[in-house]
Amino acid sequence: MKKVLDFRDKRDWQQFHDPKNLAEAISIEAAELQEVFLWSKVVESRRIAVEKKEKISEELADILIFCLLFAHETGIDIEDAILAKIKRNDKKYPVEKSKGSSKKYKDLK
Repeated sequence: MKKVLDFRDKRDWQQFHDPKNLAEAISIEAAELQEVFLWSKVVESRRIAVEKKEKISEELADILIFCLLFAHETGIDIEDAILAKIKRNDKKYPVEKSKGSSKKYKDLK
């Protein structure tokens, strides 16, 4: 995080890093990651992931950097947020109902 903030601060970019703009940046970078796979078939995605690993790595890094900056800007502890979400999902998606299923929690029987 220190390196990310250092990079940002040396360029005086904090002024642009409000929650709205960071949320938009995350979405835009995620779309750039999706673009790598655009028009390909699902079965081709693993091959593309290998062939374009460097490009995918760059886009993923952009997404994660903006996520870190968003968390910093909004005072969200990422570890706490992830652990809390896993706990909520554990209740919504019990293993005995959700294992091997892609159904939404409300559709699990």
